Amino acid sequence: MTELADLAQRYGVATEFIDWRGREVPVPEQTLIAVLGALGVPAGSAAERDEAQRNYDREHFGRALPPTVVTRSGTSASFWVHVTHGEPVGLWIRLEDGSVRTGLRQLENNRPPYDLDGRLVGEASFELPADLPPGYHRLHAQTGSTDTATTLIVAPATLPAPATRQWGLATQLYSVTSENSWGTGDLTDLTDLAVWSAAQHGAGFILVNPLHAAAPVAPMEPSPYLPTSRRFVNPLYLRVEAVVEYAHLRKRGPLRKARADLAARARRQDGIDRDAAWKVKRAALRQVYRVPRSAGRELAYTAFREREGRSLDDFATWCALAEVHGPDWHLWPESLRHPDGAAVAEFAAGHAEAVDFHRWLQWLLDDQLTVAQATAVQAGMTLGIMHDLAVGVDPNGADAWALQDVLALGVSAGAPPDEYNQLGQNWSQPPWRPDQLEKAGYAPFRALVNVVLRHAGGVRIDHIIGLFRLWWI
Repeated sequence: MTELADLAQRYGVATEFIDWRGREVPVPEQTLIAVLGALGVPAGSAAERDEAQRNYDREHFGRALPPTVVTRSGTSASFWVHVTHGEPVGLWIRLEDGSVRTGLRQLENNRPPYDLDGRLVGEASFELPADLPPGYHRLHAQTGSTDTATTLIVAPATLPAPATRQWGLATQLYSVTSENSWGTGDLTDLTDLAVWSAAQHGAGFILVNPLHAAAPVAPMEPSPYLPTSRRFVNPLYLRVEAVVEYAHLRKRGPLRKARADLAARARRQDGIDRDAAWKVKRAALRQVYRVPRSAGRELAYTAFREREGRSLDDFATWCALAEVHGPDWHLWPESLRHPDGAAVAEFAAGHAEAVDFHRWLQWLLDDQLTVAQATAVQAGMTLGIMHDLAVGVDPNGADAWALQDVLALGVSAGAPPDEYNQLGQNWSQPPWRPDQLEKAGYAPFRALVNVVLRHAGGVRIDHIIGLFRLWWI
């Protein structure tokens, strides 16, 4: 199994682990083969392993720079550069602010040249200075007339803690209902709770369950920890009356009655009827959507769409597709199973209003989340709203569809057996593919963190061990 273990090590796959009793447990050969297969690396036979080793080396030496370079502020680090053996290389860093750093010091590297299809490729090592500022920069290498660049991520050495210890409430927002709720708690209820806990009791934060989006069709997933998307928010949490255009509806009476009826039914029930709440709220929001927006509001909506870009379009398109074909994209027609397909673009063009409705809902959520955080801080909270980032997404949902090229589909994240659960845990959610994330400069993960922190004073990360290692099933 030595060849298989060496191959697994190259791809960051552990070949053993320490269980909850402190025993060393080897990973079965078939598991390693399956995990490597999920990374696109056939390893079932000796011939396949030899070929995979060669392909790894060819890809490695075929790159002038690493896919991404990561370091910490205040710490020097090294990186490699590949050039035709004996050729000089010029290096510089373009920082986020546009300034340029040169003069990187070369380190000793005695690795022999690699024969890449008859071209000898040499490897040199250089040092990143310790005084680079935190940020997302670009590292450039020039050989002859060829300029190659890669992402350089400089993380802060530490993150400062609040000046004093803080306490706060933790709540499941869908259960925080008020007299004006639409059957479930919403962002206005969250704002009111934050003001009450801060102004009356001195709370420094309020922790909420993940507000991630669920599929917009019944039955709506009840668990906030199995969302269809972690990049977008569940419109179930909108307060209809807080939408500016609601004030311009000519006939608001029927909507008030629908809300009152829904609230009355909710008070008579022990549980949360998300489907009933969303059915009524969605119908009301459709009416508000048709109200013409002012010039300023239209500019704000356009700016939001431009800022969110392709990810918003993909999510809104998936929602419209789910309303037609169901929430499991694996069961859709073959031509619709990848966001880059021509049939997907044709569907979006033919259902432009339905797609735009779901984009518009996310704009409203962005507005109401902004108000919630700003009001919480204004009321005296040190941190304000603390959001919760779920460990993963529904394998059949919007993110799994839109991000399938950077997710290990067919694999589930989970946890090994321990004294509390002798069978282990299977969370049924596809993990990131580390190799594809690295090639993408970690942009999908960076975007996710940016979204969850956009309206937050802090974030709770579910199963944060996943930032260091993750159990694959």
